[in-house]
Amino acid sequence: MYPLDYIQPVFRPPSEGRSLILQVTNGCSYNKCSFCEMYTDQQKRFSPKPIEKIEEELRGLAEAGYPVKRVFLADGDAMTLSTRRLVDILQMINKYYPDVQRVSSYCLPRNLKKKSVEELSDLRDLGLSLMYVGCESGDNEVLKLVNKGEDYDSSLVALKKIKQAGMKSSVMILNGLGGPELSEQHALNSAKLMNAAQPDYLSTLVVEFPTGSERFEEAFEGRWRKLGKMELFHEMQVLLSNLELDKTIFRSDHASNYLVLKGVLGKDKQQLLSIVTTAINQPGMIPLREEWQRGL
Repeated sequence: MYPLDYIQPVFRPPSEGRSLILQVTNGCSYNKCSFCEMYTDQQKRFSPKPIEKIEEELRGLAEAGYPVKRVFLADGDAMTLSTRRLVDILQMINKYYPDVQRVSSYCLPRNLKKKSVEELSDLRDLGLSLMYVGCESGDNEVLKLVNKGEDYDSSLVALKKIKQAGMKSSVMILNGLGGPELSEQHALNSAKLMNAAQPDYLSTLVVEFPTGSERFEEAFEGRWRKLGKMELFHEMQVLLSNLELDKTIFRSDHASNYLVLKGVLGKDKQQLLSIVTTAINQPGMIPLREEWQRGL
């Protein structure tokens, strides 16, 4: 296979496992979220990849006969690039892979502040059809404490822009992000945000800190601790109970989750709630992941 010039580590959503991971930026231009350790290494300082290098990689892959049906634009902040640069990249992808089925990217809500719906529609016409948006929470107090740099309103504006442009959105909420004290309001306001946005996909992950949570906990001033299994299940119960979604594909099956949940909301809402309720009230009746099975 033609070598791709990755600056490691490189991350992608689980659903992009069979996609070409095309690194068009390195790192994250914001990189201040206290819960995120993805781009903290020195070599991950944010920078755009030269457009000539991107074309060289695409041309090499095409000449080598490497099959590509889907493309994921890495790293964590590709949508911070100007619309003009994104148009150039998408045109290159279409030039070398005219049959590409989908292009996707992570997207911070702030990335879309200066991009109009019309600009996003143009990008959609060139194949960029799915945005992975890490909202993390719909609760402004939680978002401020974790230094997300976003709030309920900025997240909702971005998600509505994506929908208006004809793109799909895949939203992530972090289970346990607010700790025990803010658990209920985190779940309630996250549900409120999702109800207003009606994303195409919604997933939940359990917040984890492989290298330690000291930096994260500082802002909470002793108000945060990691939730236990039952506390996580109760938070999920509150979230699901308050979600009023029409046809959102829901997944809570990331390796960090103890309890695997899959369905479509709202038609599977009661079924999913029943699983969570059983896990709470009848421990042992629902299979859970063991600690050794969990990871990031």
